[in-house]
Amino acid sequence: MNFKYSVVCMIGLSFALIGCDGVPEANSVNCSGRGLESSLSTFRNDEVARQAFVDKCDELKKGN
Repeated sequence: MNFKYSVVCMIGLSFALIGCDGVPEANSVNCSGRGLESSLSTFRNDEVARQAFVDKCDELKKGN
């Protein structure tokens, strides 16, 4: 029973992690420090999307 439970959890976790490869959203965590550095690295080949992300981060900083 324990082995079946482990296999089901591994499959579920795999599906959850596969869904994590998306464009990061602009929020307080992704717009400061290490989060910003990590987020901007996903926009390496798309300067327009990168600038839009930076603009959203600037809007969040002005709003707070």
